[in-house]
Amino acid sequence: MLHNILNVKIMDVLVQNISQSDVNFFEEFVKRMGWVFKTKESVLKKFIETRPKNVDLTDEEIMEEIRSIRYTE
Repeated sequence: MLHNILNVKIMDVLVQNISQSDVNFFEEFVKRMGWVFKTKESVLKKFIETRPKNVDLTDEEIMEEIRSIRYTE
């Protein structure tokens, strides 16, 4: 988990400090090396595409679960 957090922080800094053309070059380099290059947007997009579509929960069941976690000690 910490490793992933550090990677995100490093990438945020890296992407903020290099030009867009260099980002494109870096993305291509990462692909050729067999590494994985993910942006926050690509991770969110993948989550949305693969999320469960038919969740058999009512609004009341969802709120009950939220309350049980949020308000219990």
